[in-house]
Amino acid sequence: MMTDSRPSGQLNVLAGLVGIGMLVGGIWVWNHLSFDTQDWIVDDIVPVLLGVLVSGLVVGVIVQKVRARRQTRAQRDRLIRRFEQEPSSKKRLDIACVLIELNDYQLAGLERIATPMAELFISTVKTALGDKQHRIRGMAASYLGVLNHQPAIPLLIRALEDDHAHVRASAALALGRMRALEAREKLEETMKEDWDQTVRSRSREAFERITRAAS
Repeated sequence: MMTDSRPSGQLNVLAGLVGIGMLVGGIWVWNHLSFDTQDWIVDDIVPVLLGVLVSGLVVGVIVQKVRARRQTRAQRDRLIRRFEQEPSSKKRLDIACVLIELNDYQLAGLERIATPMAELFISTVKTALGDKQHRIRGMAASYLGVLNHQPAIPLLIRALEDDHAHVRASAALALGRMRALEAREKLEETMKEDWDQTVRSRSREAFERITRAAS
């Protein structure tokens, strides 16, 4: 069914004409003001208006950030409740991954379910052994670092010998996040001997982070 766009087009034209009229009128008024009045407007009024405009923009940005933060928290709380009520391990894993990403890869706010989430990720690292599942293992290893789950450190150290570079790099990243002092020797070995450049780089970053934390 065709819709008539003529009223909308006519309104746009009218708005344009009004804008042009206001601009022309403003120029005419400005040209008929005395020089003293023009100087007063430029020196006193314009800076105040600009200050008000900038302040309004800053307040608007702050309000938007506060609203976005509240929306994120509300969504996070809903997902936490879903995680706690969901009986399926696979769906719980999906929710846990979404929560980590939604929470900007931070532990704060997830403490209530950090342990069951970590147990899911540990199980994933151990059982997702198919060749095509290396990305799932790597993701789980990395998220263990986000949760700072110390009991997973031995598993992550072993993951530095995984067949897939992505898993090894993710394990190194997690160990660095956790400041896992017991992993320093293995990370030093990996950063020198692993054939993959990304793994070496991640291992070096983790080693340096742990060393700084220990000093």
